[in-house]
Amino acid sequence: MPSDNTQEPDCVAVAAKQEGCERILILGGTSEARTLAEKLHGEGHHVTTSLAGRTTDPALPVGETRIGGFGGWEAMAAYLVQRQFTRVIDATHPFARRISENAIKASAKAGIPLQQIIRPRWQKMPGDRWKEVRTLEEAAEAIPGGATVFLALGRQHIDVFATRSDCRFVIRMVDEPESALPISDYALVIGKPASDPECEVNLLSAHGVTHIVARNSGGPAGYAKIIAARKLGLPVIILERS
Repeated sequence: MPSDNTQEPDCVAVAAKQEGCERILILGGTSEARTLAEKLHGEGHHVTTSLAGRTTDPALPVGETRIGGFGGWEAMAAYLVQRQFTRVIDATHPFARRISENAIKASAKAGIPLQQIIRPRWQKMPGDRWKEVRTLEEAAEAIPGGATVFLALGRQHIDVFATRSDCRFVIRMVDEPESALPISDYALVIGKPASDPECEVNLLSAHGVTHIVARNSGGPAGYAKIIAARKLGLPVIILERS
């Protein structure tokens, strides 16, 4: 029977070296997943990392990679058995609920141990002006009329804001969208988040941003915008994890 080991330390401590060579499937395109793949590969394990394939030029980890969905948890379970994996590690984004749910079902079906790496949330700091919400619909409703809103959510999460025709949106995406977005007034910023808060300050200031909508993803990659909002005194509508 597989175990579901939910842990919150850093990823190096999560997957301690075990005796013998394992065949390990890592789920996730996160920095934690890449660090873990490098560590386990260096220990002599056979590591495959599965990426969702939402970006055209993802940062690839060491070892083997597969890109794209599995087609449901049953197909994932079959893949685990066919490839003779001995362990699955879920290092996906904290808001990637579907793949995490499928991993639990698939590993149980395949009889393979599952570990989950849960990235700690950002904590509200002095000077932060957060309004915490639980759904994207709540986030859209919380925006005041006439606001210029920086959306840091990803393409698949912005359609709900199409109803707010009374606002202007600044939308950051890693890749150019394949078609026009369903929002009446927006500007696109193409690229990954900056790690330097001053770069984010400059970006927000240049676009006249008055509010930010972001998910509480945790980790260092997207935190610069939170620091920038703090420096500028901007309200952040932050989507918390359920």
